[in-house]
Amino acid sequence: MSFDQPLAPLPQEGLGFASAWPVRAGDVDPYSRLRLDAVARYLQDIAWEDLQSSFFHRTDPSWIVRRTVIDVVRPILWPDRVRLLRWCSALSTRWTNMRVRITSDAGGLIETEGFWININESTNMPTRISDEGLAHLGRTTDEHRLRWRPWLTDATPPESDTDLPFPVRTTDIDQFNHVNNAVYWQAVEHFLVDFPKLVAGPHRAVIEYMAPVLSREHINVRSRYEPGDRTGNPVLRLWFVVGGTTTTAVRIGPLAG
Repeated sequence: MSFDQPLAPLPQEGLGFASAWPVRAGDVDPYSRLRLDAVARYLQDIAWEDLQSSFFHRTDPSWIVRRTVIDVVRPILWPDRVRLLRWCSALSTRWTNMRVRITSDAGGLIETEGFWININESTNMPTRISDEGLAHLGRTTDEHRLRWRPWLTDATPPESDTDLPFPVRTTDIDQFNHVNNAVYWQAVEHFLVDFPKLVAGPHRAVIEYMAPVLSREHINVRSRYEPGDRTGNPVLRLWFVVGGTTTTAVRIGPLAG
């Protein structure tokens, strides 16, 4: 798959795990748009609800996300109420692609996909999904040979005066002692303030996590904006750099099709 690849559809109505809640005032920007970091937290929240409502909290309790794709087809604005539907769109023995469709009462639509890795709690390394878990996840997909293929392969540009420090706060750290994946989207939102046209229409935002960032480490965010890439579309690229190592990459551009 590539940056412009469409996300897998729901194979059959009535499948998947569903939840709903109101959009809170703390989830939106000054123009009432549901922010990307709030969407990322929503994905965590429904994943946790899904885990706790099934046997997964016993058999496969620990997961980390390697990539998140957010397609804002129609923006969600406050005040509104969102409905979320989560299902597996591809899997292998240690990881899955989990789709979440977010719709709202006012007609908003956000399609997402996350590459989730099952983790051994003792070693923090990828581990095999339980047989029960594989059977459950396989109900919504025929793709059982999912492989990791990065979408964001552009080389990190050299250090420049435009690099932006992104301080890590104590409250940004999760139970694995890593910066929580939703926190990175706060930096993305900070850059988007200067490029409002990128989120004015349908757009895709992709983030890939190459290495965890630990408590007390220092992040610098490197950015490049192209008014028109090889397809003629504007693109914003970000790289999160820690001590010379790129830990995370982001790309935002118009949604294909």
